[in-house]
Amino acid sequence: MIEFNPHPLVQGATAQTVLSSFVKEDASTVLTGESAVLLDAGPDQTGFAEDGAVRLLGYFNAGAATRQGRPSRGLVLTLHGWEGCSHSVYNLMLAKGLLAAGYDVFRLNMRDHGPNVGLNRGIFYSTLLDEVAVAAGRVAEMAGERPFFVVGASLGGNFALRLAAGLRRHPLPNLRQIIAINPALDPARTSRILDRKPLYRTYFRRRWLNTLQTKQRLFPDLYDFSPLANMPLLWDMTEWLIRTHRFGEYAGAEEYFNAYAVRGAMLGDLTVPTTILTAADDPIIPVDDFRALPKTEMLRTVIQPHGGHVGYMDLWPLHHRLPALVLGLLDESA
Repeated sequence: MIEFNPHPLVQGATAQTVLSSFVKEDASTVLTGESAVLLDAGPDQTGFAEDGAVRLLGYFNAGAATRQGRPSRGLVLTLHGWEGCSHSVYNLMLAKGLLAAGYDVFRLNMRDHGPNVGLNRGIFYSTLLDEVAVAAGRVAEMAGERPFFVVGASLGGNFALRLAAGLRRHPLPNLRQIIAINPALDPARTSRILDRKPLYRTYFRRRWLNTLQTKQRLFPDLYDFSPLANMPLLWDMTEWLIRTHRFGEYAGAEEYFNAYAVRGAMLGDLTVPTTILTAADDPIIPVDDFRALPKTEMLRTVIQPHGGHVGYMDLWPLHHRLPALVLGLLDESA
């Protein structure tokens, strides 16, 4: 296991978290080589799709071996966090590192994230696991006989763990390992923490409100999110959405959050090696959530002392260490 001990100047949890979102190293190898792929993600569960289908957009990058007609080390599917996307900084840096190490990469956008906002009439809910599972299956098929891996960060890590727990229902061909980076295990707890921390609440609220307003502009006959502009708390915004749109018939925010929480019992009978990578100083996902998880042959939890929330930045020069940490975990499973 690679130990992450960042320079003292960037060791703080806030510095780690904030810098990882804004420090962008050269990603030209990813951007110039990516190909957009529109996936059929199965039947729509929101009730808004006129043709009953979900479409999700992703970006595929072939590694050097694949481009040269040689077998690659495998195909890695990355899942972004809430209000992130295929082109979030950490996603691009991770793709860059994976490509350099000989992997092919597919960066999936979940519903209403990145360029996906106008593709589906229904809005994103974190309980929409099935469409991500179907999309993951389509990507796994692209790998053919090569090894397939799933790497998710934050909310994407939550999805990755639920994919791991649901493999009997949604099997993924040639899946070798799942890695969840700083996954949100208890969304209700995380939402309350975000609301207590103005820096993070403001960041996520601004991005979420912008996404919803874009959705309203694209589908003015379906949505009026104007009341949300006067709600300062993420919890209250979620409560309003659940009660107003009645998705899934949840009674409110608490019931909705619990519907996609990752409980220890869910991870007790995994069929594929699954690794959680997190940081003891994550400012929005408490480390004790992870220490309570079961210890099994198929589940490993790696807790770094520093790293913030999907941070893992170091000096000199200022650079992302997340790709090296993930590659280390992949190498251990080879």
